[in-house]
Amino acid sequence: MPHGTYLHETDVEERFACAPDGGGWRYSAERSDGGTVELVADSLWRPARLQVTAGEHVLRGGAVGAELLWVTAGREHTARATGFLGESPGLLVAVARSLRLAEGERVDVRILLVTAPSLAVRTVPQRWSLAETAWHDADGERVPVDRYEITDLETGELSEIHLAGDVVVAAPGIELVNLENPPNFF
Repeated sequence: MPHGTYLHETDVEERFACAPDGGGWRYSAERSDGGTVELVADSLWRPARLQVTAGEHVLRGGAVGAELLWVTAGREHTARATGFLGESPGLLVAVARSLRLAEGERVDVRILLVTAPSLAVRTVPQRWSLAETAWHDADGERVPVDRYEITDLETGELSEIHLAGDVVVAAPGIELVNLENPPNFF
């Protein structure tokens, strides 16, 4: 089971663990600013259960049929969306894997973007593309690293992330500074 540390551009450390979990996947993290992330994804990588904390703010959510449900400040909301994204790399993994893209494929999706520090949620249209899968040497083994290109369809802003199994190895504002065990490959 991978354990490690991500460093955010805000100098916040996110200590995480992730692993397959009864047909799905689990990600848990504690942040140096006191925040936490708990995500359980189902076998389709949809968020079965999500809890994010930041100070006194708490967001709880998950998939209900084709919609995502979330509760903040005692108010319940729903929207048709593929997944949640925010500061945590675990959310990137779940969305990327839920798309099940082949190399060269792309898809337009609606994402629920969770913004800190109040954990406000807004819907964002994005285009995700699996640009390439490249093989890299890591600790004497060859591992596949997927490069995704993500376009914000409202602003045209393009970003890219690199995933090795269930670990983000590179993303804007995120640096993997420690990985104690190899990623899980599905």
